[in-house]
Amino acid sequence: MESNTQQPLAYRMRPKTLDDFVGQEHIVGKDKLLYRTIKADRLSSIILWGPPGCGKTSLAKVISETTSYQFKKINAVTSGVAEIKSVITEASNLLMNPSGKCILFIDEIHRFNKLQQDALLPYVEDGTVILIGATTENPYFEVNKALISRSMVIKLEPLKKDDIIKVIKKALISPEGLGNYNIKISDDIIEKIAEISGGDVRTALNGLEIAVLTTKMNAKGEIEITEEIASQSFNKKKSMFDKDGDSHYDNISAMIKSMRGSDPDAAVFYLARALDAGEDPVFLARRIVILAAEDVGLANPQALVVATSAMQAVTMVGMPESRIILSEAAVYVSLSKKSNATYLAIDKALSDVSSKDTGTIPMHIRNAPAEGMKDFGYGQGYKYPHDFPGHYVEQQYLPDKMVGTKYFIPDENIDEKNFK
Repeated sequence: MESNTQQPLAYRMRPKTLDDFVGQEHIVGKDKLLYRTIKADRLSSIILWGPPGCGKTSLAKVISETTSYQFKKINAVTSGVAEIKSVITEASNLLMNPSGKCILFIDEIHRFNKLQQDALLPYVEDGTVILIGATTENPYFEVNKALISRSMVIKLEPLKKDDIIKVIKKALISPEGLGNYNIKISDDIIEKIAEISGGDVRTALNGLEIAVLTTKMNAKGEIEITEEIASQSFNKKKSMFDKDGDSHYDNISAMIKSMRGSDPDAAVFYLARALDAGEDPVFLARRIVILAAEDVGLANPQALVVATSAMQAVTMVGMPESRIILSEAAVYVSLSKKSNATYLAIDKALSDVSSKDTGTIPMHIRNAPAEGMKDFGYGQGYKYPHDFPGHYVEQQYLPDKMVGTKYFIPDENIDEKNFK
């Protein structure tokens, strides 16, 4: 049996009204501001920020079906300043558009360059355009600050498994979806599809459609979707994040903070997410080296040795074996005692030398490569520590103005006896 339309299932199942919209209850629940604003057709400029398949474009479509204003859609990848000006000209034509304003939906707005965003700004500012921008990237990094300040930024989350299950079940019975097919599929397999989609409803529906359209009917005239068929239709679980996107920074932050917090399980989990998304293993190794110095430090100096060796090994070995090396280093650093005493020491010293009059180097520890320099006091009075018991002698090293200043302060995780 052929599909009732040539359009993809994910497109056909997009909601037409707010009541059809599934998920994102924190922003479009019936008691929420955005829900009330859309219903009242009193929308101001918004930027929808969230991962693929979470409902950004679907929400824009709902608004297009609801609003009394002209609704225009452009894609930042294929549109330029000329198309923006064309939309503005049409919106400003009171014969064609009595309201004198329009809602402009820009998909992938983060791909607009500065010139394109600047061209849009005056019309957002004077109200000619009510902007709806959709982006998978952090708009605070990628979108003109002036546009951000004139828009409400709304963060959408990956859809919950139950939300995706709800959409799948609706697609299976809807005439606009797969309702014209005699499909046999268990709740367990629907749940597996929802889980493997990684919060992306578009991925779930695309995989389901592939499974249905590539499966022959059985003797009973049914298209039976087995677990094997479902798995083949998705190839592999969708990567948890885009290594080039905003989630890259969130994931590496979580990995670092897990190691700092001495949680090896969480550290390995975020390491696995990074590797699964194609993160550069050398980049990950560098982050472990930095953490070994910054957060483990002298509480376990061996951690820096292990981390540095791991980085060298990763550079030589490459993937997939590097995953083992990175795991060993991440776990070792996680389990090590922690101290940031040396990190605090250098930052305090840098602050002093950049902001204070710290005085001059004492004459007795200055360099005196030429004999005549000693006549001016260079090197005079220096006590060579190896000439004294225990290879130590009390003498002044800091400039006069800095005498008594403490930079390195051993904490409870450092064996202070070894450094006295």
